[in-house]
Amino acid sequence: MNLSNIRTLFPYIKNDIIYFNHAATGPFSSLLVNAINKILKEKSESKIDDYNSFKDIAAETKSILASILNTVPERLAFTDNTSHGLNFLAQSIQWKKGDRILLNDIEFPANVYPFLNLKRIGVEVDLVKSDNGKVTAEMIIDAIKPGTRLISVSYVQFLSGYRIDLEKLGAYCRNNNIIFSVDAIQALGAVKLDVEKCNIDFLSCGTQKWLLGFQGLAFIYLNEKLQKKLIPSNVGWLSVNNAWNLLDYQIDLKTTADVFQGGTINALGVYALNSSLKLFNEYNFDNVEKRVIENSKYFLTKLASIGINGLLLNCKESELAGIVTIKIPDPDLVIKKLEQNKIICSLRENMIRFSPHFYNVFDDIDKAVDVLQKI
Repeated sequence: MNLSNIRTLFPYIKNDIIYFNHAATGPFSSLLVNAINKILKEKSESKIDDYNSFKDIAAETKSILASILNTVPERLAFTDNTSHGLNFLAQSIQWKKGDRILLNDIEFPANVYPFLNLKRIGVEVDLVKSDNGKVTAEMIIDAIKPGTRLISVSYVQFLSGYRIDLEKLGAYCRNNNIIFSVDAIQALGAVKLDVEKCNIDFLSCGTQKWLLGFQGLAFIYLNEKLQKKLIPSNVGWLSVNNAWNLLDYQIDLKTTADVFQGGTINALGVYALNSSLKLFNEYNFDNVEKRVIENSKYFLTKLASIGINGLLLNCKESELAGIVTIKIPDPDLVIKKLEQNKIICSLRENMIRFSPHFYNVFDDIDKAVDVLQKI
């Protein structure tokens, strides 16, 4: 499937809308809409309680995710959202008073509050100070203290779009016995991620942004070594091996990540994610990342040509991942003017954030820059 074919799958394009807001919420493709409509029709007319078919789709979806992350499906579990997944981690570690967690001062709150909540039991939280929208792997490593037990970072920073060097940070954590956690919601679907190569112990990711899925569905990854050290904070009926022996109340916990998938999950969200992942597979994830980076570089260059410097203008290609953010006078007025021209982006912390996906084209970017120049 080529890019022109894929663009026909997004009906909003026919309405002359230019959508640069994938870092907030991804649009639904017609493939997703058709898949959901099919399920809704079946569950209203015939296959009302078709749990076995759903299990097959859920297993297939985990298999695709596992191939993307270079892991196995047994290391993945579905959750409600990114915060939910990170709370599993925060609440399942056996903390000691005085243990330290290292974050930074420009993390999205989903990757902060689950850990700040541990201060009530004596865990210390340190924040690395950012530099113009960036927190590098070196800055984090330099801020590690004796007692730092866990580091959690976003692969891609939600405001500036800076992509951190996970390999460098993960290697340091592995060599120094520090738990390495990653919030991947602003990365997966835009750029690739290898959990083995990056030595990631735990990952949490919602599906509603670059993965073009539903709100209310996320997934976690955790490696086997870390799981053996955790005591799950929440246990449900599907967390145990004998789940379908309904009246045999024995807590024989699963040794896979499914132990954290304790009950009913967002079935429609899984169907939606399944259809989106197949679209990504059809185009190939290597090509997706290539297109996202090309759009980022082109956007930054075009903005610079009219005197607007994006936060990541002078960054290396390996530090880009789809988000292009600018500081500009009167951002509220600018957002309003862009919306009047059917160009959709976000206002974040008094800055304007554009987030074009792989199927956006240079012509979309040219139109946005033309509007900015006229403003």
